[in-house]
Amino acid sequence: MKAYVLQGGFGLDHVREVDRPIPSPGPGQALIRLRAVTLNARDIGVIEGFYEPDRTAPLIPVSDGVGEVVALGEGASKFAVGDRVAAIFTQSWTAGEPTRANWTSTLGSPLDGLLAEYAALPEEGLVRVPEHLTDAEAAALPCAGVTAWHAIAEEGRVGAGETVVVQGTGGVSLFALQFAKLQGARVVVTSSSDEKLARAKALGADYGINYKTTPEWDQAVLDYTNGVGADHIVDVGGGGTLNRSVSALKVGGRISLVGLLSGASAEGFAIVPAILRKARLQAINVGSREMFERMNRAIGQHGLRPVIDRAYPFERSIDALRHLAEGSYFGKIAIEF
Repeated sequence: MKAYVLQGGFGLDHVREVDRPIPSPGPGQALIRLRAVTLNARDIGVIEGFYEPDRTAPLIPVSDGVGEVVALGEGASKFAVGDRVAAIFTQSWTAGEPTRANWTSTLGSPLDGLLAEYAALPEEGLVRVPEHLTDAEAAALPCAGVTAWHAIAEEGRVGAGETVVVQGTGGVSLFALQFAKLQGARVVVTSSSDEKLARAKALGADYGINYKTTPEWDQAVLDYTNGVGADHIVDVGGGGTLNRSVSALKVGGRISLVGLLSGASAEGFAIVPAILRKARLQAINVGSREMFERMNRAIGQHGLRPVIDRAYPFERSIDALRHLAEGSYFGKIAIEF
């Protein structure tokens, strides 16, 4: 089979196409022929050495993928050959609260990911995907979809009439917009592009703020809510956006910390405003298999479709990763096999 492997160093120049034997499914495993994968900002972090800076062993990158079951290992009975399935990001987190041990089972680092034509995975780490979705759309679900669902529906419990702020127009943010609208919430989107804000409004966003022309976007949120603030903010920026997220929050509101695009630390975090707002900060690290399955039921019931920015053929995987690194995408970047 063909696969892309990070080896010999870090950076896109060290991601190369190789030939490897098709794996055989072990006990309790299913062999998946991949149909599509999608990319996350984390994938670039892995390739650049941010997550495992001391790693020397070759690694197949990319965490999100969907494929067809083509063979079953001994004792595997949850799926049948021909079923279309997606792999959960944290392979050992099936339900309940995670443990530290779960973080050793994440796909695309430290475990091999899915940028390969085949993968053998435990059947407990797989879920069926909604039938109405294309392969690329279904491949968007495992990280971005589950992260947004966890933030909005599981931890956030967003309700009708509440105000939700989502930062940017990447995969997690657009899923959060879609899920919040399913709950009947008002959604504010921030972006540096008026064109992207217009596209977000076409998806259902109620209000858009260009943070380049309106750098004090937190004040714009307060103005929009008549000084009350947002009930829930999905913060993908991290260190560079957290203080403004607190400023834009209502008293007793919640911030879901789901990314670090503007910084991995918040050394200048203003504690007093957080106390005054009784801010609830909830870190979100994707989610469990049960969350994935609940999300899929909601997606199927409402006919929701993930937003795909662009789909590349497998042989142009490096171009897709470069597109991801540029940061100009709207929704998810897919690679189709």
